[in-house]
Amino acid sequence: MDSLITEKKDAIGHITFNDPARLNAMSYDMWVGLSEALVEFEADDEVRAVVLTGAGDKAFVSGANIAQFEKLRTTTDAVAQYEQAAEGAQEALFQFPKPTIARIQGYCIGGGLNLALCCDVRIAKEGSTFFLPAGKMGLGYRFSAVRNLVTAVGAPNALDILLSARRFDAAQALSKGLVQLTAPAQTFDAVVQDYLDKVVANAPLTLRAGKQMIRQFQQLPANTDLAQMRAIMQQCFDSEDYAEGKRAFAEKRPPQFRGR
Repeated sequence: MDSLITEKKDAIGHITFNDPARLNAMSYDMWVGLSEALVEFEADDEVRAVVLTGAGDKAFVSGANIAQFEKLRTTTDAVAQYEQAAEGAQEALFQFPKPTIARIQGYCIGGGLNLALCCDVRIAKEGSTFFLPAGKMGLGYRFSAVRNLVTAVGAPNALDILLSARRFDAAQALSKGLVQLTAPAQTFDAVVQDYLDKVVANAPLTLRAGKQMIRQFQQLPANTDLAQMRAIMQQCFDSEDYAEGKRAFAEKRPPQFRGR
């Protein structure tokens, strides 16, 4: 599809979110396409690592495509279908057996940050911007996304990032643990390529085994009530606040939330 470009260069699989006019905001089709691309790259033995990036230089992914919210994220059934596609793609990325690198330049917001946190390593160009605006929209945040955030930055930082919905630059993101490496614009591509070269030079089975073991440490506790987590997320989408958040966003004004 035009909005998601996949290609193989030597031993690297490339996935490019290609909607620069919307700052590469994730559409439903892009979520579905991401899952399909990962299946193809996993089956290709020549691919030793996968790098995800956004088209243009203004955004990695700026979040979900707000234009689709009224149609795809309003009714209970529509939210469930959208969440199945989005969460399925992110879980597929999180569990992908080969090394994954997020190449971040520009905005990395909401669903874009979720995607980046599903990757093994995040490399950001200086000048990039990170934040989770869920609280400003009144939408629900899926449990797996919270898991990935806490795993990356720890509970205190995760609370700060989620509760304040404030913006972080690349240096702050590095200090929080949202990214592992940063680089200035003039050396960014070289830094990313150098890191990829190091990864693909290593033994694939060793990397796969190590990654699988680390993911085992990140598994949810056996007593986690996933049904309850989905229910409290759905409450956000069913709320008056969510409807107000969408209206305020479209009208470019501060939302007036009432907690109901």
